Parts: sequence; C-alpha cells; structure tokens
Amino acid sequence: MLNISPALIIFDCDGVLVDSEPIANRILAQSLSKEGYECSFEDSIEKFVGRDLTTIVNQVETELGRELSERFFEQLQAQTYATFQKYLKPVPGIGAVLGKISLPKCVASSGTIDKIEFTLTLTGLRHHFGSAVFSASQVPRGKPYPDLFLHAAQQFSVSPNACIVVEDSVPGVLGARAAGMHVLGYAGGTHVRPNHDHLLTEAGAQVFLSMTSLPKLLTTKFE
Repeated sequence: MLNISPALIIFDCDGVLVDSEPIANRILAQSLSKEGYECSFEDSIEKFVGRDLTTIVNQVETELGRELSERFFEQLQAQTYATFQKYLKPVPGIGAVLGKISLPKCVASSGTIDKIEFTLTLTGLRHHFGSAVFSASQVPRGKPYPDLFLHAAQQFSVSPNACIVVEDSVPGVLGARAAGMHVLGYAGGTHVRPNHDHLLTEAGAQVFLSMTSLPKLLTTKFE
C-alpha cells in the first residue's frame, strides 16, 4: 500500500490528456482497410489502443504476411495531424485538473516525441510538463512492458512504488503495474467499450470516470 505522498504522477497522453483516440483510430482503421487489412473503428480500439505505431504495424504485417505500402507511415501521419488541427481537444476537465496538481508530473506515451509535442501544444497543455515528456521510442519496448514507466521514474530519481500512473488503456495499465507502480484507470472516454472499466480493473487499475475527481484520488491509499 502507498502510505506516503506520491513522488511523481505519470500521465499517458492519448485518451488521458488529449481526446485523440476517436480521431486517430478512425483514420488508422480506414488506412489499414485500404491496405487490405480489414479493420473497423471498433477493431482498432480493441486491438491497438495503448500500443505504439511500430508495434501495430509489425502486428498487421505479420497477420497480412507482407509489408504495408512504402508511404503508409507518411500518409497516416499527414492525415492524422491535419485532422487533429481541425478537431483535437483536451480531455474534458484535464486542463483545470493539471493546474491543481502541485506534485511533480510527466508524460509517458506510446506516441512519438513529435506527436506528443504536437498534440499537447495544439490543446494548450504543453506548459504543464516542461521537459518531462517521454516516448516509447526512447526505450527498448513499449507498453505493455514496463520500460517506459521505469524510464520516467529514473529521470526523476524516484522509486517506482512512489509513482502514480494515469492511464486509459489495458496495455498501459499492465505496463505500469509491471513497473511496480500504482495506476488510476480513466474509463470516461467517449470511444471506450461498455466493459472498459472492468478490463482496466482486471489489469490492475483503480478506475475513475471523470477527470474532476483526479486530484482527490491522488491522495488515496493504494494497494
């Protein structure tokens, strides 16, 4: 049980800070379908949320038995960024919540550094994190492995069991728990499946549904 004040709050980005999952997964599903990999929006949410794009592409290429087209990454990124510029918003309530959290905090995301910087800047959240932005591209293995979370803790010289992670995906929760960290699982996204709260709980998170409740939850004792 965490009986001391947490030393670091680690935030996932997509689906926790920025409401990007509905946008990104619709575009990903459409792009993969054009490549001959049948994928609905619901399929993309179920199979790929929380994972880095390299892992996703490797999985798809393995299932297809061939490589995706040469410009797949480039075209996917261009379409995604253009749509983000038109429609991307912060997760409801997160801006005010970040302003209330005085504890050290950082971002640990499956996205690339460029994508994290782009989305946080676009939604007006970038200033909350200073230089403390970490990507799966900086570690050997992405979520659901613990590497990214341990990397974040190391940058702050804090023990993993003094960290609280805020995640919205099962791979993210599994990675944080494998790192020995306490996890708050956000299940309030509009894109999530009806049983998502149960999946997060089974993975080891304490589930919450509204960002407005986060500051109080950060003072809770964790098993």
